[in-house]
Amino acid sequence: MTRSPVPAAGDGPGPAPAGAAEYFELLLEDAAAIEYERPLVRARSMGAGTDELAELERVKMLALQVREAFAARRRRESELSALFDTANDLAALRGVDSVLSAIVRRARRLLGSDVSYLTLHAPAEGDTYMRVTDGSVSARFQALRLPMGAGLGGLVAQTSAPYATAGYFTDPRFRHTDEINDGVLDEGLVAILGVPLIRGSQVIGVLFAADRTERTFDRSEVSLLGSLAAHAAIALDNARLLEETRAALDELSTASRELRAHTASVERAAGAHDRFIDLVLRGGGVEDVAAAVTEALGGSITVLDEEGRPTPACDGTGAVPPDPAAALTLARSTGRTVRDGGWWTAAVTVDSELLGGLVLHRDDELSDADQRILERAALVTALLLLIRRTAGEAENRVRGELLEELLSGNVRDPDGMRERARRLGADLEQPHAVVVARVAEHVVPRALAAAGHLAATKGGLAGTHDGCIVVCVPGLDPAAAAGRVRRELGNAGAGVATVGGAGPASGPAALATAHAEAARCVTTLVALGRTGDAASAGELGFFGLLVGEGRDVRGFVDATLAPVLEYDAKRGTDLEDTLQAYFDAGSSPARAAEALRVHVNTVTQRLDRVSRLLGKEWSSPERALEVQLALRLHRLTRVGPG
Repeated sequence: MTRSPVPAAGDGPGPAPAGAAEYFELLLEDAAAIEYERPLVRARSMGAGTDELAELERVKMLALQVREAFAARRRRESELSALFDTANDLAALRGVDSVLSAIVRRARRLLGSDVSYLTLHAPAEGDTYMRVTDGSVSARFQALRLPMGAGLGGLVAQTSAPYATAGYFTDPRFRHTDEINDGVLDEGLVAILGVPLIRGSQVIGVLFAADRTERTFDRSEVSLLGSLAAHAAIALDNARLLEETRAALDELSTASRELRAHTASVERAAGAHDRFIDLVLRGGGVEDVAAAVTEALGGSITVLDEEGRPTPACDGTGAVPPDPAAALTLARSTGRTVRDGGWWTAAVTVDSELLGGLVLHRDDELSDADQRILERAALVTALLLLIRRTAGEAENRVRGELLEELLSGNVRDPDGMRERARRLGADLEQPHAVVVARVAEHVVPRALAAAGHLAATKGGLAGTHDGCIVVCVPGLDPAAAAGRVRRELGNAGAGVATVGGAGPASGPAALATAHAEAARCVTTLVALGRTGDAASAGELGFFGLLVGEGRDVRGFVDATLAPVLEYDAKRGTDLEDTLQAYFDAGSSPARAAEALRVHVNTVTQRLDRVSRLLGKEWSSPERALEVQLALRLHRLTRVGPG
């Protein structure tokens, strides 16, 4: 840059010295204050006159004043811009934490301080805590909690006025504490300025600017920090009002949801009540109640019997709680719904008698109103079960009376018997399998109920005769009928049942004869040691006539075959199978060998061993019959319950 020459000394006053233009250039360059000495030094070195030097000094001072005015204006513009940005933050309803962080950050930048921070009062704890910091390097300082009234901040809060100190540790105006001094020392702070955050007439916190060296804060800096503190107080107040508004809206929304939920539950309860009444009036079943409950409450329903076992009358997969019997017992004792995880159990009771339970599987909460719907469903289920049981007992009694007359063997009015059976849904002209089941005396009622249910569903008859359960079932052969009855009684909890079947029998007069055969079949099974098994008279053949009536079957088998059976058991041989094959082959060793797939010499050797064990007379006609009978009885006694 070319600078104008300085006039020679002694030229006298004239226009502003040429060096004055350089001051304008320095102003435009925003040069440092020391640069403003350069034109004056140059003029002195060139021998400028006293007047010219005085004029340059005056221009320099004016230029420095202009420079300071420009700096102050720029600083004010920066402050106003920061305040405007803060106001924008508040107007934009940004989060209170972000607004406070921006205010503290701007305070540090505008005041040129090393650290800035903001503390808030905690009335519940009775102290003040550090909320936001900027420029802090000490974790201890950032986590500082100050006793109310202590430190420079305590003085600001007590007086509601700003305070500044150029040397914190030597300032006696406020109460020092070891905790505060240690935190300030750890951060390395020396000069601190604090201004109050005021809401209404109450100080809620303090905004600070601090340096790590001595510094005197001027009035403009105090004013600027005060303006930022006012914005911080507004932000906190807005946050409080916003929180209160949100809380009020949440309460209103909660009340609205609760009202809607209550209205919906009332409507569900009314709808379920109407549905339950309709079910009772039109003779619905337990499965209809389960469907009504799932329609009203969702989820899936499992119907339990009195022992907590799932029954077929449910719409789900039979899912039950971990201990359904315990849940059912608790629901029965409390009279209320019992929850176990996602399962809700209500007891089905009549007076003090437990008939079963309803288990609703639903993951979400069940309201009190919804629990009452489930409990009302259990009450309706109890009513339907009681009606069904009463009707079933009456029908079973009629069926039993008819069956008792048929089995008496004295059918005086066959046509009348047929008509009575027809009214019960049974056709005596169809072939019936007659089944006799022997159970323990204490489970006869339960077994009779299960047998009556089977007879009713199959169009047959059921009752008791001579202490045993008797079932007449159409459409099944005797062996299949005997097995079906044994399974049904077992599923009903009737314990061990020995079941014999006979028939088929058609017509009223034939049932008594078939019953006698079935009863003899049961006696034979018991004599054979097959208690708990099921068989038909046809399966036992003529042995049903020979065995029974107290004969010692096991003793006969042992007396005839014991040496052979013991020999096989000890040595793992097949003498018993060889004997059976020998008799089946018409006493031909060659054909027996073919059946056993061994050499004929092997069969001959085995038969020689039998002769040594049983005696040479075993193959004589008289002894051979005993041996064959013993073999057959032994095989029958080995057939377990199937």
